[in-house]
Amino acid sequence: MTDLRRRYVRSLIGVAGGLAVALATVGLVKSFGNDDPAGRLTNSGPSQETATVQTTGARGETAVMSLHDTPRAVPELRFKGGDGQRVSLADFRGKVVLLNIWATWCGPCREEMPTLDRLQAELGGPDFQVVALSIDRAGLGVVNEFYDEIGIEHIAKYIDESGKASRQLNAVGLPTTLLIDREGREIARHVGPAEWDTPEMVAFFQRQLGRQSGALWPEPAGKGARARAKDPAVPSARLPAPGHTASSAITKGHSS
Repeated sequence: MTDLRRRYVRSLIGVAGGLAVALATVGLVKSFGNDDPAGRLTNSGPSQETATVQTTGARGETAVMSLHDTPRAVPELRFKGGDGQRVSLADFRGKVVLLNIWATWCGPCREEMPTLDRLQAELGGPDFQVVALSIDRAGLGVVNEFYDEIGIEHIAKYIDESGKASRQLNAVGLPTTLLIDREGREIARHVGPAEWDTPEMVAFFQRQLGRQSGALWPEPAGKGARARAKDPAVPSARLPAPGHTASSAITKGHSS
């Protein structure tokens, strides 16, 4: 066999091998794409409790808000109330708190605020409170104007002009909303606007209210939780409508 023929044969073998590898790769990718996503491995296992959060505005999408695998410590936050008096997050210990970090200049924050007001009207009391913490540097005056403008009636006014609380919480965008348990620990977080008063969200918060102080944390899915109750503990939240993205995003007696 001449050298030319040998080179030709080797070339054919190389091309055939390359085609075989390519076809095998395509087959694997196609097979993976048809698998049930629930069976795929992820960096973080499925949350034990999830809920659908619906975002404000027309054509909003949905996202899953999940309880953390374990409660997370929250730094000692200090801010001011509507009367100018100093307040700390520890003052709300014993209640389930929905802590919302927002500002009057944040469009999505303004859109979701009425839903937080309705949530407070429905669930607010000795066991639950929406704490809307403004980080407006302009001070309480702009918060008062905003409340009057859109008719906020049930949420108390809180402000941190320094923005320190937002930094302590590592809030990466506005609005950022934390769910805090009776012991003052963060148990869930959502970044972006949402409709907080949907029936699904209200039911989720009611389930958290039913969890007694000091109760054991739910067992993570994958350790028997999947085989038990199918009732989701965390609702889904609707994501912002196109053009409404997050910015680089309890008691009624406290109202002022």
